[in-house]
Parts: sequence; C-alpha cells; structure tokens
Amino acid sequence: MMGLEDWIAFDQQLLLRLNGSDSLFWDNLMEGITSTVAWLPVGMVLIYVVIKNNTMREAGLVVLFFALTILLADQFSSSFCKPYFARFRPTQDPLLMYLVDVVDGYRGGRYGFISSHAANTFGVCMFLSLLLRNRWMTFSLVLWAALCSYSRIYLGVHYPGDIFFGTLWGLVSGALCYLLYAYLHRKIAPERRLVSTQYTPSGYAVADLDVFQSVLYLTYLVLAIRAVAV
Repeated sequence: MMGLEDWIAFDQQLLLRLNGSDSLFWDNLMEGITSTVAWLPVGMVLIYVVIKNNTMREAGLVVLFFALTILLADQFSSSFCKPYFARFRPTQDPLLMYLVDVVDGYRGGRYGFISSHAANTFGVCMFLSLLLRNRWMTFSLVLWAALCSYSRIYLGVHYPGDIFFGTLWGLVSGALCYLLYAYLHRKIAPERRLVSTQYTPSGYAVADLDVFQSVLYLTYLVLAIRAVAV
C-alpha cells in the first residue's frame, strides 16, 4: 500500500511527464488558455444568454449564484488551502524547480495546493451544466475546464494532485451553489415544463447556447492563431 511519501513522489514524476514541451506553439497556446482575460468575451456572451432567457429577477439570481460559485471555489482554495497546506508549487520547490519547464519565466505564487484554476473552472462547469441541462454544453464546458486545468500542469505551476483536488472542490462548490439557487428559484418563479427540441429542459433556447459555444470555440481558434503568430 502506497504511503503519503509514495503518492507525493508519484505526483512529482507525473508532473515531469506532463509538464512543458519543446514546442513554441504549445507554449504560447497554453499561456493563452491559462489567461483569464482570454475568456472575457465568452463570459460576456454567457451573461447575454442568461439575460435573454430569464426575467431580470431570475437573471439576477443566476448571476448571484454564478459569482458565489467562483467566490466559494476561489477563496477556499486560495485563502485557506494554500496557506494551510503550504505545499510549494513545482516552479517554487527548491528540489524540483530547475527540472520544470517554464514559459516566459512565469512561476506563479509560492504555494499551489489546491489549484484555484481547477476549482474555479470546474465550479463554473458544474453550476452551468446543472443550470442549462444540455449535453453539448456540458461537453464544451468540461473540455474548457480540463484544458484550463491542464495548462497549469503544462506551465509547471501545479502538480496533477493540485489539479485533482481543486477539481473535486470545484465540482462540490458548483453543485452546492446550484442546489441553493434551484431552491430559491422555485420560490420566485414557476417551474418550466418545455417539451421542445428548441429549448433545454430548464428553458434555455438551444440556439442561444449554440451562439455561446461558437464564441467559445472561436476563442480557441484565436488563441491558436496567436500561438502561431507570436
């Protein structure tokens, strides 16, 4: 049976296998994917979809609990876990920092357990998947969260274990916030029972979700073009 030291050693070896590459394209692409700014247009389209498919009161409730999901995921990971566990990031660990591939000298903060990127993105993924109830949206959101999380390993600022436990906390945060949202939503709005291929079971127009996904995948394309051009 593996002890804690064995798991830590395994985590370190797995990181060195997954971290970095000899490709400038992948360096630039992962640097773009990990950037919060790159996803602002996607976030703006999401707000448009929420407002268009809800009353202002309902939309306000969605935005409130969406923000609460990110706040809960981020603050627990950053304000509690990182200082409490005080586990060095790979790029900050004196025993490993010179073995890790870094991009443009980016090394992140001192501690990395658990990953805020993984917690935030998978928290958003869980909340929106439960809210929108559309399998293609769920697929797109899981892919987005997974790519954002992997970018942190590629850049050497998180161990796979940081990502794994950050993902678990993000899923829990998203589910808890959605359950509370759903409880309050039932109090202020009648339940929607739509039987149509044009709407999801929760009442969101599929065409609007297609617009959101188009912008999401277009962002990947823009980041890929930028990765070639830089």
